[in-house]
Amino acid sequence: MSTPPPARLARPDLRGRPHQLTVERDMNASPAALYKAWTEAFDTWFAAPGAIRMRAQEDEPFYFETEHEGERFPHYGRFLTLKRDELIELTWVTGMHGTGGAETVVTVELTPTDTGTRIRLTHAGFYDDEAAKQHEVWSSILAMLDERCGF
Repeated sequence: MSTPPPARLARPDLRGRPHQLTVERDMNASPAALYKAWTEAFDTWFAAPGAIRMRAQEDEPFYFETEHEGERFPHYGRFLTLKRDELIELTWVTGMHGTGGAETVVTVELTPTDTGTRIRLTHAGFYDDEAAKQHEVWSSILAMLDERCGF
């Protein structure tokens, strides 16, 4: 008798938190390099070195910390969808100065171009527009990824 596969975890219900933002950027790196950056090398461009627990597997929880102005900020989540070199979808939970403890969803779409990749990042599930606007920092984070993606 074979063991059935484990049940998928429920997706976050965002109906009561409809606020979101979308950022797009043309990147120099290939879709494969960007996929790797988001799933295997997060601490080379975003997370604080040594402060990450992440394995690229759907429904797999992760933890990392970022550093900003001498402070560390914990982030939690899990991968929802992984389509190699095309799509990364993950939950994103931070404290009061981030998502307010809400389980938000970050969707990263990778589209090849003649010179690299068009990345479209949507961060959804915020309580209000102010929280969504605080995450406009994704534009500068993607610029940093573009600079550091030569690994």
